Order: sequence, then structure tokens, then C-alpha cells
Amino acid sequence: MFENKTESQARQEILELVGEYCDRFHQKKVFEEGDRIPYASRVYDRHEMMNLVDSSLEFWLTSGRYTEEFEKKLAEYLDIRYCSLVNSGSSANLVAFMALTSPLLGERQIRRGDEVITVAAGFPTTVTPMIQYGAVPVFVDVTIPQYNIDTDMLEQAYSDKTKAVMLAHTLGNPFDLEKVKAFCDRHNLWLVEDNCDALGTTYTLDGRERFSGTIGDIGTSSFYPPHHMTMGEGGAVYTDNPLLHKIIRSFRDWGRDCVCPSGRDNLCGHRFDRQYGELPLGYDHKYVYSHFGYNLKATDMQAAVGCAQLEKFPSFVERRRHNFERLYRGLLETEERLILPKAADNSKPSWFGFLITCREGVDRNQLVRYIESKGVQTRMLFAGNLTKHPCFDQMRESGQGYRIGGSLKNTDRIMRDTFWVGVYPGMTDHMIDYMAKIIREGSALAAEGGACGERL
Repeated sequence: MFENKTESQARQEILELVGEYCDRFHQKKVFEEGDRIPYASRVYDRHEMMNLVDSSLEFWLTSGRYTEEFEKKLAEYLDIRYCSLVNSGSSANLVAFMALTSPLLGERQIRRGDEVITVAAGFPTTVTPMIQYGAVPVFVDVTIPQYNIDTDMLEQAYSDKTKAVMLAHTLGNPFDLEKVKAFCDRHNLWLVEDNCDALGTTYTLDGRERFSGTIGDIGTSSFYPPHHMTMGEGGAVYTDNPLLHKIIRSFRDWGRDCVCPSGRDNLCGHRFDRQYGELPLGYDHKYVYSHFGYNLKATDMQAAVGCAQLEKFPSFVERRRHNFERLYRGLLETEERLILPKAADNSKPSWFGFLITCREGVDRNQLVRYIESKGVQTRMLFAGNLTKHPCFDQMRESGQGYRIGGSLKNTDRIMRDTFWVGVYPGMTDHMIDYMAKIIREGSALAAEGGACGERL
């Protein structure tokens, strides 16, 4: 098949066939009522699949040229200096938090027993790195219908052990960055933005519109299939701080002191002539470790998919906003029964989902069962109240390992009364309108006091 062809010609022929394959066998059918509507799904075309195969043909497998391209282009999109690709959003949060434990930060280093302010109404891997390291999460309540931290509770949560604030922007809706950042600046605290559910969201601060994830000291993203764009698995950590960037790369790359990328040696020109710790003079810098790190790199095949996704990404954000607004309009008549979401002041969210809280007298479980029975997938706001989960059993019993700043009244209400549906960019107007119709029907039945459950 490839006789008398160069490698470049053979590769191009393979890629064209891959493109044709994708066009022929990966086109989705037109939606019809009764079809399953997932809360999220991948949106891709031949470009992603051709990039993936192109990378696989090189068989480099670990991080390489596509990784460098993705890191550069995502940093340019976000208008931030440094971006590091990792293998998941959870790993991104791990690296972001662990970076703040580095001895290179001096007095600002987070040590075991220090406190980090966060919320319990969210995804666990925002909090997991704190607990595993031995820091103490301090949980603060959230507001409804923004579903982000109640900034009036920040000072109450603060103590002389507080070193950082680490929060997620909830389903694309940013927390009050103006007040949270002012609080962090006032107390000289680190601010980590878990931006995994909000890539593309903008927030205007001091007259300047900026992307969420770039206003604090470190931001994180996830590229798991349901997220704003996908690599299958993948994540990113980004910062404007050169010292934090150096530490982030170290924790991501086994904890090593060397900054050479995969496949390159002696970038600094001093591989064999320096003194490190109590090692012999001239010990190979490739194997000097300044942190207790991990291998959290992504593969170049993942990055290749991400490069293609990034080109489409602005259109993804616009479609998410369109879908959110259309669904919102379609549910306005339910406001006596349901609390609809509200964007944070000064923000333009890149919505990950559409949060709904049932008012008094509307049973969430009945409503959700009805919606699911009609083919519309739903999700809870992740943990609801993380401190109620089995992973906290031992800490609850001992009364150690975490602290609650005030009450978690709204957090508990979210655990009982809140759910969400998707607005991903692959949704058509027909799908959005069908979801709105089903939610209207279900909320009316659920408000009748049990009728919804009886009719399932």
C-alpha cells in the first residue's frame, strides 16, 4: 500500500482515511423526543481523531510536541504566563495545593495543621489534597442561587492558622472573586481557583475583564469527557508566578529539581557541576529531587486531542451560554416551584450545567425520577455536603481533621433539594426545549404532593 511513498506521504494518506472514517461512522443522529439526553458529551470531529492518530504514529507516547503546543496555546487563550498539562483535573488540584507546601515559599509555606478555607458543596478533589497532606479544611456555607461561597462568612472562618483559600467556581458560575481576593490580600493568603467546571468564564475586576482561573495565584482545569473540552483524561495548572510555576513543574515531574523536558538533557548547562543537599558535588541534576513529587504528566496523544479541541473552544463557550439562556427562558413559568440559577455579579459564565433547587413542597427525588424517566439525565451538585459522606466518618467521630466556619444551612439544603441538567455545546434547541418541557411537567406533578411518584 505504501510502496514508492515517503513516510510523510504515507502518514498523510492514513490521516485522510481516518478523517473519512470519522465523517462516516462518528456522526450523531438527529435528536427525536424520547432519545436519551446526557448531561454532558464529547463534541468533536475529524480534526481530533486525525490529531490523535498523528501523535500515535510518532509513538512518542509521553509528553512531547503536542504537549508543548497545547500548554502554549491555552496560556495564550487565558492570557497567563505559565501552563502545565497534567493527567486529570484531580491531579491539577493535587499539584496546585502541593505547590503551596513547598519549602521554597518560606513563611508562606502551608504546613501540616495549617488551615485552608473552602466549601463542602462541591467535588471532593478540591478538598482531598488538603486532607491527605495533613492540612485542615475549614468549610464555609454557600449562597443560593449562586451556589458559591458566602463571602460574609469569610472573616468568621479565618484564624491565625489560615494560609489559603481554595475554591471551585460552581458549574461555570464564578465565586465573588472581588471579595474573596480582597480577603486573601488583606490576610496575605494564597488563592487557588478550581476552574475545572468554568473554563471560558470571565469576571470583571478593577475594570478589566479576565478569565476565571487567572485572578488567584493558581488556577486548575479538567479535560475529562464531560467538561468544557476533552482529552479523555487530562487537566492543567496555570499561574503568572514564576516561582510557583517552577514548583508546579517539580511536583508534576517526580519532584525533581531539573527542568529539562522529556527527551532532553542539560538544558541548564550545569548538569554535572553543582552541589545539591548532601549529595556529592556534581551529582547528575536529572536525578536531584527538591520535592516529594509524582509523575502526573499527560500523554502527547491526549494533548493532540486537546489542541484540536482548543481551536473549537470559543464556539463551545458561546453555545453553552446560548443553551443556558434558552433553558432559563423555558423554565421561567416554574419559578413558583423551582429556584433558577443566577450568575455572579460582574461575570459572564461559561456554564457547565443548569442548577435547580426545589422550593418548599416540591420533592426533588420525585421530580428527578420523573425527568430521568423521560430520558433526561440529571446530576446532584456532586457531594452535596461533603462532610456527610463516609470518607468523613472517622473525622466526624474524632472531631479532628476539619472545621466548619459557622453553619452549613444552605449546603444541607442543596444536599436535599438541588440537582442539575446539562447545557453542553452538542445540545440543539430541540433538545433544550424538550428538557424545559419535561422539567415543567415534572415540577408541576412533584408539587401536587406525591402525584409524580405515583405516575412513574
